Amino acid sequence: MSEPLPARHDNVLRAQLRAPHRRGVELQNEAPMTPFSYADSPTFVRADIGEAHRRYWHTLAGPGSWWTGAERVAIARESRLAVECALCRARKAALSPHAVAGTHEHGPGLSPAAVDAVHRVVTDPSRITRGFVENNAALGRLGKEAYVELVGVVVAVFSIDEFHRALGVALEPLPAPQPGEPSRYRPAILSEDIGFVPTVPREGAVGAEADLFKHTRAANVVRALTLVPDALRDWRDLAAAQYLSFAGMANYVQDPGRAIDRMQMELVAGRVSAVNECFY
Repeated sequence: MSEPLPARHDNVLRAQLRAPHRRGVELQNEAPMTPFSYADSPTFVRADIGEAHRRYWHTLAGPGSWWTGAERVAIARESRLAVECALCRARKAALSPHAVAGTHEHGPGLSPAAVDAVHRVVTDPSRITRGFVENNAALGRLGKEAYVELVGVVVAVFSIDEFHRALGVALEPLPAPQPGEPSRYRPAILSEDIGFVPTVPREGAVGAEADLFKHTRAANVVRALTLVPDALRDWRDLAAAQYLSFAGMANYVQDPGRAIDRMQMELVAGRVSAVNECFY
């Protein structure tokens, strides 16, 4: 569910990441006239990728299931600040993240527990434990539903940002938050059989959740975000453009819409997973 920590950034990207923290959120919220046009990309970018990124940015700005639009944009901002956070670097280098005390470099709008969760998901996901998730929930600092939506936002935004970094183009300014209250929707049928949070089991994909596992066998990685169904839907939409749709998973040869074949795609995916020490 997590994305890799970039090995390095040039000075321009460092400035982009730090400037909003120094000068406030207003500059990041000034979205361009045509977001995700990729007009300045040195490499051809398929139209469906930009369309998927625009759809997600629109969704990001509005209220979700457990966070307001302003909070969701703040989560996205923290995913960028985490990359340059000195405390996160020190924790990553330590034998245990609990061995290093300090304060994250962060922006406004989120509780310390939420900031810490975002930074851990970005910089040190393999050492997030069941105890971390359950203690936050038990102490009322960060409920499991809110945590799952937070993870969904971080994964989506970070994957889009990494796409920009790979192309060598500027990160897209974050959208202006939209008003409204979270729905606080929770699926009726949940199971505790995998992971650290409840998930919708295959037999629970009924009613409002009937679409969740269409064209898929409900693998654990797909179920991971289902405590917040819209988080899975957002991830699914991005994945269809950035990787493969659920239906496309059954195609083991050349997709006419892709420049490389399925074997090459899986080679890249497998290598990235190995570099990131992905336990899944």
